[in-house]
Amino acid sequence: MSNLAVKVNQRAHEQTERKQQTQPQAVPVKRRLPITLGEKVLLVLFVLGLAASSIQLIANSVASYQASMEIQKLEEQVEAQGKTNADLQVQVKELSNYERIWARAKELGLTLNKNNVKVVQD
Repeated sequence: MSNLAVKVNQRAHEQTERKQQTQPQAVPVKRRLPITLGEKVLLVLFVLGLAASSIQLIANSVASYQASMEIQKLEEQVEAQGKTNADLQVQVKELSNYERIWARAKELGLTLNKNNVKVVQD
């Protein structure tokens, strides 16, 4: 080969080396994840907190409903007992009537002695 061809060949070789040196080598680009680990942890904690508060809210609602039902049942029992008490008071008044007591005493053979009678008022 002639000297001129070697020089051209060397220049071509140098230019390709310069291009390779000047061109940045392909550096692998690290892609950033759309969600970081910290954000994932925060998201999981938020979801857990939301679920826990929802469960607590539902549990409180159920407890309130059950307490309300129990109160209603107790009020019905109190009302029924009040009616029973009122009926028994009417029956006591009927049975403690003076004429009835006097008739029952006569049936049993008791007599009225005015010296032994004491008046008691209600």
